[in-house]
Amino acid sequence: MNRNRLIVLIAATLVISTTVRAADGSKDGWISLFDGKSLKGWIPSENQDSWQIVDGALAAKGPRSHLFYGGSVSNHRFKNFELSVDVKAEGNANAGIYFHTEYQEEGWPSKGFEFQVINSTFTAFETRNNYIERKKTGSLYGVRNIGRSPVRNDEWFNYRIIVRGKTIRGFVNGRLMVDYTEPDKPHATRDGSRVLSDGTFAFQCHDPHSVVLFRNVKVRPLPTDVKTPGKPLDDELEYRLRKFGSSVNLPTADFHVHLTDGLTAERLLKHARKYGFTYGVAVAAGPGTRIKSDANLRDFMDGYDRRPETYLGLQAEGRKWSQTFAIDTRKRFDYVFADVVQWADGKKVGDREKFMDQLVKRIEAVASSRIDFLANATYLPASIREDYDELWTDARMDRVIKALLENEVAVEINARRQIPSAEFVKKAKAAGLKFTFGTDNTGANDLGRLDYCLRLAAECRLKRKDFWFPDR
Repeated sequence: MNRNRLIVLIAATLVISTTVRAADGSKDGWISLFDGKSLKGWIPSENQDSWQIVDGALAAKGPRSHLFYGGSVSNHRFKNFELSVDVKAEGNANAGIYFHTEYQEEGWPSKGFEFQVINSTFTAFETRNNYIERKKTGSLYGVRNIGRSPVRNDEWFNYRIIVRGKTIRGFVNGRLMVDYTEPDKPHATRDGSRVLSDGTFAFQCHDPHSVVLFRNVKVRPLPTDVKTPGKPLDDELEYRLRKFGSSVNLPTADFHVHLTDGLTAERLLKHARKYGFTYGVAVAAGPGTRIKSDANLRDFMDGYDRRPETYLGLQAEGRKWSQTFAIDTRKRFDYVFADVVQWADGKKVGDREKFMDQLVKRIEAVASSRIDFLANATYLPASIREDYDELWTDARMDRVIKALLENEVAVEINARRQIPSAEFVKKAKAAGLKFTFGTDNTGANDLGRLDYCLRLAAECRLKRKDFWFPDR
């Protein structure tokens, strides 16, 4: 074939390809999956009346049902793709978007992955069933769980889901929320259904109390041989993260992180996406900090560029912090916590037994100061730290646990300092105390992976009921 004939053939092929895309109604490779008028191309499962068309949107309202795509695009079988959907959750609703799934007549889809839709801590359905769903919008359900929704109820937002090879990425309003790459040997559910393969899409109608709308549903199929852009975590860490997520059915959250010494909000969120963590940024206020008055704290809050998927915690310093900061100012934070690190490091140890008695009394006082959790529990100064097991006697641990229980204060398991001990956690669990994870980092280089927290949670067999979470 001569060169001129080859050029003509290539040009004709491009014209035909463009014509085919135009006939599909596609633009830049995007193809609409919903006509805005009917359920054409979609197959509802049980309780088919739970699906309606309202103002050009698919409306989920009624008993549990799932709406599966069964149309002609890619023969409703997608491996690598970009999916874009506009979503609105009315009131305190719960729903989801599935991919790599397949039609089933009833029940929750057993194959594929789900991106969560829920913006509130409480929903009517979950309150009635004595269960609070903590995995919020942006979560790749059960794989990378996010504890705080980046969007609000009753507002339209865009979900964009991309699968390229072994990498799944989820965006909410253009903000990257999930960046997960499946390991070569994925840690699947028992039946192997939560692994990347191929399949169709589905929308979830969760319950009669949840109303969720879906519109502008479109897909851009990608080549089957597209390369994987991300890198997986090492198998052992991925296993521990998935095991923790499945055993407690909660987001893996660190409520004690400081944006300091090179750690910016963007670096923190990149770290969060890598490991699937939810972070709470801690703001220290009180004596010895740069925020010493209520006016200082209000000025800080007014100028703080808060990332919606993060929590914000007030780290209270000093004995009179509750008198220093007004209740209305404190309510702008998601939670309040304190520790005795500053006090312990500023005190001469001298007689070790007397120091320990003073330390326990100090913790008892802090526990009664209207905080949500005690950070760095059982902290000791460097000069006596090697005698931790000897100094933290059963009697002292019992006093601390009693004070925390009486004031409904949870206790932090600290990753960087690796405290408290497993013995303390087991005692506290038996008494009914609740736990959180925290790092108390000094900068970007010691943010870590919550290794100690995950190990202790497994060793002490902590379950969902054993964890404290902010009610926001």
